[in-house]
Amino acid sequence: MGETDPAVAQRKSRAGRNLPAAIGVGAGLGAMVVVSLFLFKDVFVAVVVLALGVGLWELARALGTAGIKVPFLPVLTGGTLMLVGAYYGGMETAAVAMALTVIGTLVWRLSDGADGFVRDASAGVFCLSYLHLMGVFVMLMLVETDGPWRIVAFIVATVASDIGGYTAGVFLGKHPMAPTISPKKSWEGFSGSLVFGIAAGIATVTLALDGDWWVGVLLGIAGVVMATLGDLSESLIKRDLGIKDMGDLLPGHGGIMDRLDSLIAVAPVAWLILHYLVSPA
Repeated sequence: MGETDPAVAQRKSRAGRNLPAAIGVGAGLGAMVVVSLFLFKDVFVAVVVLALGVGLWELARALGTAGIKVPFLPVLTGGTLMLVGAYYGGMETAAVAMALTVIGTLVWRLSDGADGFVRDASAGVFCLSYLHLMGVFVMLMLVETDGPWRIVAFIVATVASDIGGYTAGVFLGKHPMAPTISPKKSWEGFSGSLVFGIAAGIATVTLALDGDWWVGVLLGIAGVVMATLGDLSESLIKRDLGIKDMGDLLPGHGGIMDRLDSLIAVAPVAWLILHYLVSPA
């Protein structure tokens, strides 16, 4: 058996993942998002639909390890209609699509009988809300005249929070934030998230959206808090199910859901802040 390069082993042990692979995959995903955003908005809609569809598949598969059968097809179909409806028809269309999807999920599950009906149907509605309902707010940001830049501000603030927390946590982390949920998450890492998140919020809001600096501060703080809560929530889901990652599709990251957990939690708050505090260009 070949020996592992000591430098690589040390980098993995301190970082907790394959750092070069994580950086490469992250850069590739970022490039795909930027190109689709500024090339043609409809392409970005398709990217979001695909990402949340894969995320749903990963989540359904993970829940399946606990004997929970998510009604995958109606949730996927209805969730996609919610996203497309939000972009082309607004919140009202998305709300109608969600209501019909909930009903469709219940009807779909009827054929499997009463055993586990509440469990499986509830899991379907949970997945729909956890993923596609949050994604609706991304579509609502996109539909604005300066939508691509609003998406950039939202994503950059979230990713900066992740990078700041990761960096500070690796090198300075000593005091666990929630040791029973996510042992590697520390208060030092949270402080790093605040510094990076606020800086990113100020930069994107003032430079890309011509908004006030204090709105950037608010976006940065809200992004850090919601991203942290989103990450902790997904950690609890995985801990409850007894799994480490939601998948292995993204080298150095895990599954799509392991990258979406922060973004979907930040999306509604980011839309709220930018919609009411930053005038469209």
